[in-house]
Amino acid sequence: MRVVFLQDVPNVAKVGDIKEVANGYARNFLIPRKLALLAKPQAIRQIETGDRAKAQVNAELMALASQIEGKEVILKAKAGAKDRLYGSITSADIASELSNNTGLAIDKRKIELDEPIRQLGNYEVTIKLAKDILPKIRVTIAEEESPKEEEKVPKKKKKAPKKEEKAQKEEKETPKKEKKAPKEKKKTPKKEKKAQKEEEKT
Repeated sequence: MRVVFLQDVPNVAKVGDIKEVANGYARNFLIPRKLALLAKPQAIRQIETGDRAKAQVNAELMALASQIEGKEVILKAKAGAKDRLYGSITSADIASELSNNTGLAIDKRKIELDEPIRQLGNYEVTIKLAKDILPKIRVTIAEEESPKEEEKVPKKKKKAPKKEEKAQKEEKETPKKEKKAPKEKKKTPKKEKKAQKEEEKT
């Protein structure tokens, strides 16, 4: 039986090949699994149009690969001791940043990362656009600067009003002490009167 192969079949044929195969092999294996079709003019046309579409997609992917190849993506993250990240950088983070830089939509599933990046440094990452189209980009993970210096300045400014408040409290307290002094003066005449009375009794 003459068939047209729709997919690669190892050690048998490649896509688009037209070959003569055993009837049972074609009916029981190739055709039910949609690996091949009977070699009719319609099936042959289907293969040809499919090849053209594949060639166009391949050309587009090649163009995309040339735009991406060698690009550098810089991502910032918070890190602790030994440059270890508090979180991790995933393929989704890289895809997002690459899209922002190039304006090209890159599927995160195309970015080949064995595991998320958990340390500062430079990494070479492969993007698998197709089986044979594998552009590489450079990913740099830099430490995110913590805004400690900016935070300290307002804290110092906040302390200044507290000092002013203390000064105001001290000013309020000092008149109270002054008020107490005249009370003592008032007490002295009473003592004098008592002393006078005692003198008169004697």
